[in-house]
Amino acid sequence: QVQLVESGGGSVQPGESLRLSCTASKFTLDYYSIGWFRQAPGKEREGVSCISSRLGGTNYVDSVKGRFTISKDRSKNTVYLQMNNLEPEDTAVYTCATDLKLNGACPISYSYAGQGTQVTVSS
Repeated sequence: QVQLVESGGGSVQPGESLRLSCTASKFTLDYYSIGWFRQAPGKEREGVSCISSRLGGTNYVDSVKGRFTISKDRSKNTVYLQMNNLEPEDTAVYTCATDLKLNGACPISYSYAGQGTQVTVSS
């Protein structure tokens, strides 16, 4: 069974940073595109960033460009989301997901997802 486990969330002040991790089990993460999504209370889920399989092309929603960086460590079967200069509007539950399309590209559908990690940005 496909499993994705997120970690690294927390409570920070505006301007601070967090690094989220998404570790995969039961499949080799590098063969599939992986996306980070977020959902704030009362809002719809939003795609934040995605990293493509193999060559690792990336994309970002406009609101995080220049502040967030997605990357992957093949040896750890893990995708990261480095979040800098966090803003209160970034407060949400962050979830990583894949559509399990072999050698697929971004964007992806929210098909197989982890449980999520809470990020709270507040002064």
